[in-house]
Amino acid sequence: MARIDPFLEELVRLSGSDLHLSAGRPPCRRIHGVIGPIDNEYPLTGEQILDLLREIAPAANIAELERCGDTDFAYEMPGVARFRVNGFRDMNGYGTVLRVIPEKIPTFEELNLPSSIRDFCMLSKGLIVVTGPTGSGKSTTLSAMIDHINRVRNEHIITIEDPIEFVHVPNKCVINQREVHRDTQSFSHALRAALREDPDIVLVGEIRDLETMENAIETAETGHLVFATLHTNTAASTVERMIDKFPADRQNQIRSMLADTLKGVVAQTLCKKIGGGRVAAFEVLNVTTAVAALIREAKTHMIPSTMQTGRQDGMQTFSDELAKLASRGVITAEEAYIKAVDKADIETKFRVYGISMDFKRQEEEAIRQRKMAQPKATLDAALAALAADKNDIPSLTTAAWIHATSPFRELRNGRDAVKYADRANDLLKGKDPGAMEILGMAYAEDGSWRRAIDYTQKAAKLYAAAGNTVKEAALLNRVGLFQQQKPYRDE
Repeated sequence: MARIDPFLEELVRLSGSDLHLSAGRPPCRRIHGVIGPIDNEYPLTGEQILDLLREIAPAANIAELERCGDTDFAYEMPGVARFRVNGFRDMNGYGTVLRVIPEKIPTFEELNLPSSIRDFCMLSKGLIVVTGPTGSGKSTTLSAMIDHINRVRNEHIITIEDPIEFVHVPNKCVINQREVHRDTQSFSHALRAALREDPDIVLVGEIRDLETMENAIETAETGHLVFATLHTNTAASTVERMIDKFPADRQNQIRSMLADTLKGVVAQTLCKKIGGGRVAAFEVLNVTTAVAALIREAKTHMIPSTMQTGRQDGMQTFSDELAKLASRGVITAEEAYIKAVDKADIETKFRVYGISMDFKRQEEEAIRQRKMAQPKATLDAALAALAADKNDIPSLTTAAWIHATSPFRELRNGRDAVKYADRANDLLKGKDPGAMEILGMAYAEDGSWRRAIDYTQKAAKLYAAAGNTVKEAALLNRVGLFQQQKPYRDE
């Protein structure tokens, strides 16, 4: 047994997703989306982590890690799970992250996949793209789709992965799973070779470069069903991302090819469930005739509005699905809001479903309180100094300034601002433009607009006499503000 195995067995038992080992830190694991250290474990050195990797990694991957600074491979614990492993080197030494790949491939029902995704599995040709950030469950969704095809269709499936994650046992289909760097040089090389291997369906684990994307589109164009993944946030943005990968002089051609070959885009994100666990929210773009026309005519900015009205065509948006999950009590409204890409849209959906936005107001209030903490501390210090010496001019002007100009209503007090500013001005015998400027702002906060204008004009003259024309101009502008009966705020 490898020394890392007990960590992995415990991770699977706790329904965790990732084990993190970093040089100089205790081992950590991610459970239900939350990462934290493992109790009673000591920090590991980079060399200790490298020794752990040597026990489970092929020699070629260890050589690649030492030569290039990172490597990917798969590790299997029979009866427990498979793991996608990335070894890397950082400023502190060697580290690794191991992602759990369950031995049992989840079904459509277990993943709660939309029915439109099942329809994509029944296509005979075209390109289907599954997209989302790293760790959002793209590989799991694709494995469920391939497994469904394996159970209901008689086809030849070729998968090209780096590394192989879910292992498919042939059922009705003939399945060949190829691993990049072990069974083939690259994604693009394997895609070209696949055309000579009589495939019906090709899965591309990840589109990483222009050549792979071009080969994927051409494979779909020649009458094959191609599944691929990308790292984008929404279904609509995926189309533009694919086009933007190509040089400007080829983009019109690619738009035309995509309009003909792209059949659907599935975007997904993982949300924390109330009570523990995670659930995926899906956005689905079905490339109808109308959507294909938008792609061809470079009007992809109109795709989101088409999706809003395309539910009868199997389309759905993140905002709709996140709001539904929140309304059913599966996830919190706050989690739905955090995961939403279009904040304005999901706020509209919340109002439709009658979901409270109190969490947002609470968050905004917490941010406001944090911002107010420093000026409040400064004011408290000034008031404490004045309690000891009522003629402390710096404290008088500081207290007056905050009371008169603070953007936080709790700190504003026009009467006290005038009291402190007037005392400072008297002690300085009306000869200090800064103290007189503050007195003008204090009167404005107190609603004495005539006096505010008068003292501000006097301060401007003092600045002019001292040759400070910049301050003079600023105060004359402030006079205009006071003439409109608007106080000054130190935003």
